[in-house]
Amino acid sequence: MSRRHAAEKRQVLPDPQFNDEILTKFMNNLMRDGKKSVAEKIVYGALEIMAEKAANDKSLDEPVSEEGGADESGTTSADGHKGLRVFHKALKNTAPQLEVRSRRVGGATYQVPVEVRFDRARALAMRWLIEAARKRGERTMKDRLAAELLDAANDRGNAMKKREDTHKMAEANKAFAHFRW
Repeated sequence: MSRRHAAEKRQVLPDPQFNDEILTKFMNNLMRDGKKSVAEKIVYGALEIMAEKAANDKSLDEPVSEEGGADESGTTSADGHKGLRVFHKALKNTAPQLEVRSRRVGGATYQVPVEVRFDRARALAMRWLIEAARKRGERTMKDRLAAELLDAANDRGNAMKKREDTHKMAEANKAFAHFRW
């Protein structure tokens, strides 16, 4: 990692169907070997499956607001597609507030709990959701992703377990919080 200057943030174009930059970042994380069209088909298919299942589930009806109700693209996640609302709710639920960082003090290494920046929390949530979806047992990746996102929106599933484990680790090491830098 360079010490001279921070890496500059790349702007991504919003996805063509929903005009949502966060969804584009999710697709880019899901993509393998540069096959963006395959990633788009998977994500859009999963959103359709989630919209169908969410129509039957009334617990997923409340709108999700992130930082004032609007995302970076200027659209609120409450308007538009029901599958997109479930996606944003799952992402918000999975994002961690605390994590541990290693800090070396006087020959000993301590796990110091620190608050997670908003961008990093979102990136971790995306990574955990995709990882958990890939490990599921459903037949197609669309089904796996839809099921994992629905589980995360309902506060369950492997991605949520990963978040809870991260929070437990931070809670267990809060005695070392005074080593925070």
